[in-house]
Amino acid sequence: MRLFGQRGTLVHKDVCLPLQSLISAAADDGFSLQIASGFRSFERQQAIWQAKFLGTRPLLNHDSQPLDITTLSESEKIAAILHWSALPGTSRHHWGTDLDIFCSLQQGEQPLRLEPDEYALGGPQHSTYLWLREHAGKFGFFWPYNTYRGGVAEEPWHISYGEIAEQALSQLTSTKVMDALTRNQVIGLAHLGPQIEALMVKYVTNVAHWPNNEH
Repeated sequence: MRLFGQRGTLVHKDVCLPLQSLISAAADDGFSLQIASGFRSFERQQAIWQAKFLGTRPLLNHDSQPLDITTLSESEKIAAILHWSALPGTSRHHWGTDLDIFCSLQQGEQPLRLEPDEYALGGPQHSTYLWLREHAGKFGFFWPYNTYRGGVAEEPWHISYGEIAEQALSQLTSTKVMDALTRNQVIGLAHLGPQIEALMVKYVTNVAHWPNNEH
């Protein structure tokens, strides 16, 4: 991993040059691209997972509305978390190839929530998204969550450096994930183990692939 930019975001070393080229091209067209999230450690993803599993961080439904965690079974809780947040060990942010991106000029004083309406027609990031859809592929980036496929929600803010990300995904197995979950005593392990294969299919490999990124 290497530090990128003034804010010190960590990204894969081979992503630095194409990312800088993308940002420079955007600047030439009046867009000030910023990284909301780059590399994310297992420990950080585990903290997010635990907070949502325990209800100390909001758990949202498919329409971004809060859920009452007390009404959910363990399996329902896991599904609700995975709709928006990855299981530790499976996050594409672990690889340093994936970025949550936005334009600070377009966002203005509004707090960034990273929710679909911000990138949809009428949202502050819509014109940024349209620019990225036209140009990001030239620099090797694509959208793994370009549409909802029954697993992870559509994430128009999430771009991935395709060549390296595809290599990382091909090496990720349920055995490796379970080893990491067990070693780190991730909460909910007793419920995750029996369904890990199905969860991997629904939430990890169920994505768009580079370079075939139909929207």
